Amino acid sequence: MDQSSQETRFDFDAIGTRWRIVLHPKFDRPQKARLLYAIKARIELFDKAYSRFREDSLVTKMSRETGVFELPSDAEPMLSLYLELYRRTGGLVTPLVGNLLSDAGYDARYSLRQKKELEVPPSWDEALDYKQPLLTIKRPVLLDFGAAGKGYLVDLVARVLELNDIQEYYIDAGGDILHKSKRPIRVGLEDPINTKQVLGVCMLGTGAIAGSAHNRRAWQNFTHIMNPKTLVSPTDIAAIWVTAETAMLADALATCLFFVPPHTLAPAYDFEYLIVRSDRSFERSAGFPGEIFTQSSALE
Repeated sequence: MDQSSQETRFDFDAIGTRWRIVLHPKFDRPQKARLLYAIKARIELFDKAYSRFREDSLVTKMSRETGVFELPSDAEPMLSLYLELYRRTGGLVTPLVGNLLSDAGYDARYSLRQKKELEVPPSWDEALDYKQPLLTIKRPVLLDFGAAGKGYLVDLVARVLELNDIQEYYIDAGGDILHKSKRPIRVGLEDPINTKQVLGVCMLGTGAIAGSAHNRRAWQNFTHIMNPKTLVSPTDIAAIWVTAETAMLADALATCLFFVPPHTLAPAYDFEYLIVRSDRSFERSAGFPGEIFTQSSALE
């Protein structure tokens, strides 16, 4: 029997990226419609709270006002992880880069044109005081949750699925993938130099993989990853992939590894990694579940 006849698939665009969700078993049309509605409603709820690209979001409101704001009930895992990583990376991974990214051109209009001289973002203690569910904004600042937010949203969508008694699924949100199944899947690792090819594959069992590359959202001399202290984008690394239990952790650590070596994170987090440098050399952890090709292979 064709396996596709026993699955339900959704393909749609949301939060500026392409989503593919594959579920087992097969659902009838009314069930599928109700489930897709629940998935999109959860994405919308998250986006309206944390997007810096929306005029009506909580993040945009906080960029214009000081004071105490009550965060959504889902904020604690993400904000706590950001605070941990801020400390472990010496402030290099921070949600306080929103103004820096926007001023460099990665703004709500996606202008990709630097608007003004760039400034070093404030420190966490200068701008924020966080005690869930309250976030005190000491000075207006545009927060950016791009390092972990998409991965966390993938995890939240998985919760929607599991609340609907779905125990086998595959969620891919622009390369942030969460998979739950007894059967592992092959995930192609896109070559950052030639995006029509893969430089390897990852065998992903139950868990998550996230990647970040310097060819995504790149303009002028910038990428979507910027060092908040030097005000430039890293150029020595071409791409990073991280596997972890959750998509949020994989997503966040893929950003961290642009700034700090893996051993600074390994004591605290359970993850595997592949780092591809700009000179085509690579570094991988012993347990990274993948194969690197000596020559790139064409994507099918």
